[in-house]
Amino acid sequence: MNHIIIGTAGHVDHGKTCLVKALTGIDTDRLEEEKKRGITIELGFAYLTLPDGSRAGIVDVPGHEKFIKNMLAGAGGIDMALLIIAADEGVMPQTREHLGILSMLNIKSGIVALTKSDLVEPDWLEFVMEDVKTELADSFLKDAPIIPVSSVTGEGIETLREEIFRRIQNVQPKNITRSFRMPVDRVFTVKGFGTVVTGTLIEGTLSVGDAVRVYPNQADSKARNLQVHGQDVDTAYAGQRVAVNLAAMKKDEVDRGDTLAFPGSMEPSMMLDVKLNLFSDTPREIENGSVLHFYHGTRNTLCKAILLDRDVLKAGESCYAQLRLGDTIAVKAGDRYIVRFYSPIETIGGGEILEPNPVKQKRYQQETLDRLFVKEHGTLKEKALLAVLEHSSKFMPLDEIARRLSMETETLKRELGGEESAAELVRINEKVVVHKTFWESLRADLAELLGQYHEKNPLQIGMRLDELKQRLLPDCESAVADAVIERFAHELTIKLDRQRTSLYAFSVQLSPEQRRLSDETEKYYREAGLTVLELDEFLARYPNQSSAVKQVISSLVEQGTLLNITAQIYLHRDCFLRALEEMEKIQSETGVISLGDFRDRAGTSRKFALPILNFCDNRKLTKRTGDLRKLDESSIQRFRDML
Repeated sequence: MNHIIIGTAGHVDHGKTCLVKALTGIDTDRLEEEKKRGITIELGFAYLTLPDGSRAGIVDVPGHEKFIKNMLAGAGGIDMALLIIAADEGVMPQTREHLGILSMLNIKSGIVALTKSDLVEPDWLEFVMEDVKTELADSFLKDAPIIPVSSVTGEGIETLREEIFRRIQNVQPKNITRSFRMPVDRVFTVKGFGTVVTGTLIEGTLSVGDAVRVYPNQADSKARNLQVHGQDVDTAYAGQRVAVNLAAMKKDEVDRGDTLAFPGSMEPSMMLDVKLNLFSDTPREIENGSVLHFYHGTRNTLCKAILLDRDVLKAGESCYAQLRLGDTIAVKAGDRYIVRFYSPIETIGGGEILEPNPVKQKRYQQETLDRLFVKEHGTLKEKALLAVLEHSSKFMPLDEIARRLSMETETLKRELGGEESAAELVRINEKVVVHKTFWESLRADLAELLGQYHEKNPLQIGMRLDELKQRLLPDCESAVADAVIERFAHELTIKLDRQRTSLYAFSVQLSPEQRRLSDETEKYYREAGLTVLELDEFLARYPNQSSAVKQVISSLVEQGTLLNITAQIYLHRDCFLRALEEMEKIQSETGVISLGDFRDRAGTSRKFALPILNFCDNRKLTKRTGDLRKLDESSIQRFRDML
């Protein structure tokens, strides 16, 4: 079913509200002040029953120039415009302003209704119709039907209704497969139910019970009840006017201008990269740094316009810009927006949001301009590859990149799946791919990092793996960081050895003197067994080479030849493994291991036996209960494999 929102537009007192009532039987002016003054101030809502029994929503907007911000709050979600021009007055200032707004919002379909046709002579009506055609010649309504109507006599109403039915069939429906989104235009409370918000569902579907989040303040709630055109429904679809009863949410936690969406589906921002267009008939210019009024959906705020390729934007011109907002907002790529001059407040242009969560841009950067060109004009494949490139440093999952592109994840995967795209990508895991340009840069950083480490520590087999990940990939999730390291190892960029990482071509190179000291040190510890000299005592044997011996011992520890039991006690790997064998024998005989039994069976003293047992506790090789211990066979096997 094609769910459509029709939006009125036109100058004040041209009969928009009366026409809606004539079409639908619904009076959209609900405020006492509106009744008293005879003009629409706030948004009004109605529905038109279609021949198939479905209903098209109608948003009736105010026409007075003082209430343009209210008009903009209703115009953002419409699919088809109903431009209303009074036959006795013709095209007026807000007619043109509303038409410009609709054009900037990229509305493609519409009808022109000439109201109050009963008040004019046929000749005048014909003259006004020709004048209207001339005014619309360069707009999206240039081929739109112009239908004279009278809300008083009913003349032309049925013709207009039939034309609406016919045109609706060709309107491109909103996307119901994307994550739902609804800009909020009304907030109120209902006794016994609590807070209710209304708006136009601009994409996706929302069902009763769904978790929802209010953006940008990110307050969470649940859709307790849904209504469409005053009727309870289980599910609402994009293109429908919806009232949502929010569970456990106070009225002051949500306001007009907020957006209702699924948790995690949007990211608030205070900067936007955009294409900025000025109306050709505006008398205003935008200078770099100008403060403007910014309108998106139902939200409005101030912004500073940073022009990225010029100092002044003149009437009829377009450029790339970064808008730095006065308030946080949540938007998506491809959304449309409107800007108004700061003072006097006049609607002057708008455009398309190209990047909803940008970095702070510098002006006159060709690379930035080229990327924005791709975001505006590129194919899906080009946009997808650029997005991967921009987010590679964050190792952003594909579903998150798709969300930022307002693209389905499967569509993104399809665009990245061809041979041409695959040649530019590096797959990290099932969820993460990075651009080859970033990967080569990361490889260079890795080579520099390990190269500097090897230069400073020539006797060590490599940098600790946890240190490498922290320095190379400080903000990367652990599982992704592991996958990155494994990929570099698979490509033979690096090699891994006992939780140490080195460049693939690196190996410890000992000088003849270092080799002699290493051989002597290893021989000593192998022969000393479990009763060894403390480190300071051993170093005293080499009064003029203690620093060199320390380096040798550190290298032997890295290679797994020596084990660092305490700061002063080192044991040879083979000696320690024999000690483990003795523990296994003790446990097989007595069921547990005591300090005394181990000391006696290992042939050492308490001075060494206790540190060895404590070392086993710390490495999870033994489990201690009081003064007794038991071996953990699985941990022992992993330890032996590591050595």
